[in-house]
Amino acid sequence: MAQTTVEKTSVTLLGLGAMGTALARTWLAAGHPVTVWNRTPTRSAPLAAEGARVADGAAAAVAANTLVVVCLLDDASVEETLAGTDLAGRDLVNLTTSTPAEARARAEWARERGARYLDGGIMAVPPMIGVPEAGGYVFYSGSRELFERHAETLRVPAGTTYVGEDAGFAALHDVALLSAMYGMFAGAAHAFALIRKEDIDPASLAPLLADWLVAMAPAVHQTADQLRSGDYTKGVVSNLAMQVAGTPTFLSTAEQQGVSPELLSPYFALMRRRLSEGSGEEDLTGVIDLLVR
Repeated sequence: MAQTTVEKTSVTLLGLGAMGTALARTWLAAGHPVTVWNRTPTRSAPLAAEGARVADGAAAAVAANTLVVVCLLDDASVEETLAGTDLAGRDLVNLTTSTPAEARARAEWARERGARYLDGGIMAVPPMIGVPEAGGYVFYSGSRELFERHAETLRVPAGTTYVGEDAGFAALHDVALLSAMYGMFAGAAHAFALIRKEDIDPASLAPLLADWLVAMAPAVHQTADQLRSGDYTKGVVSNLAMQVAGTPTFLSTAEQQGVSPELLSPYFALMRRRLSEGSGEEDLTGVIDLLVR
């Protein structure tokens, strides 16, 4: 019985930084023909040894394949790199970190040049690429048809999560999650600072801190439910008035430990402001409305 070989989609990849190189290697390992280009040619050599075709320039790389993936430094470098290329008929997938506004403008820019466009936000670091158990994935937004057409190829390096036709939504989801991450890091930094001068091993606090953050994480579901319903008193366990009343203890402890309260003070100030509007029975969700201009 004759066996049929399914031909793998050919991919052009522009940009061979740490992430771009990881993407290229994963596609090559999975049997996809890959054409690469990088402003610094020496970065292409290792991939050439692994089977990649190295294009002489960005224009030649774009011409080589219908699916063109861009993973560059920033939005400005995307425009500069693609300025002299013919994008007509190309499926352009932009994995360069950008703002939602930049992604929307780049989508329109691509359409004006005859290309189909998909924006991506990578929720992974290079060592997670090509390692399914690492849990890395990429947000995609823009043309659903384009996403579905290349879904099998796009999921080779990392999982895929499509978040909508609006080209800016992938970048927005990316920045939203990373913003929450930095908020978590800020809280952890303050926690470690409090014990810094004490005879307490940071390694003993770390597992307690990690477990506590994991235990608190499901609270985001209640916040989302309150935002959807508009009822910020729904399911409240510790209301805003009670929490504001407890904030002086945190600030006094920081002062006594010789720790700056600058990571906590802005949030506490928002809590007090929300309380001053007569919302003491609410959860902390009302703070979100104060942030939206």
